[in-house]
Amino acid sequence: MRMRKKADLPTKLCPYCMRPFAWRKKWEKVWNEVKYCSERCRSASKGKTC
Repeated sequence: MRMRKKADLPTKLCPYCMRPFAWRKKWEKVWNEVKYCSERCRSASKGKTC
């Protein structure tokens, strides 16, 4: 198995903190559903009022 460089991994932009985050092995099967870079951003966005 070939090791991938971090620069080769797909990235997304977190809608809460607006920072880019990279693919992780634990998100392998649910990458299309991942929206937030961390649990902290996910829970903070739930309390945000627009």
